[in-house]
Amino acid sequence: MKRYVIERDLPGVHAMSSQELQGAAQVSNAALAEIPGIEWEHSYVVGDKTFCIYRAEDEDRIRQHAEKSGFPANRISEVKTMIDPSTAQGHLN
Repeated sequence: MKRYVIERDLPGVHAMSSQELQGAAQVSNAALAEIPGIEWEHSYVVGDKTFCIYRAEDEDRIRQHAEKSGFPANRISEVKTMIDPSTAQGHLN
């Protein structure tokens, strides 16, 4: 599976309570259960956006999840490679 970063415009998401975020995660998980070939790794809440990390067979599955969950997928970017501090020593992920 490929890894993707999904940028979602969600005004006010930074101010959601833990219960509201829990509910959003439940909605997302329910949609994921209906679509084979997609996994949610984690999300970052940043201001009025989330940046979600998913693994999926293809971009279409990301779009299917957005439609089923009701959470927009404003920008979908496939991760080509990862770098981190160990890359300085010649380690490429």
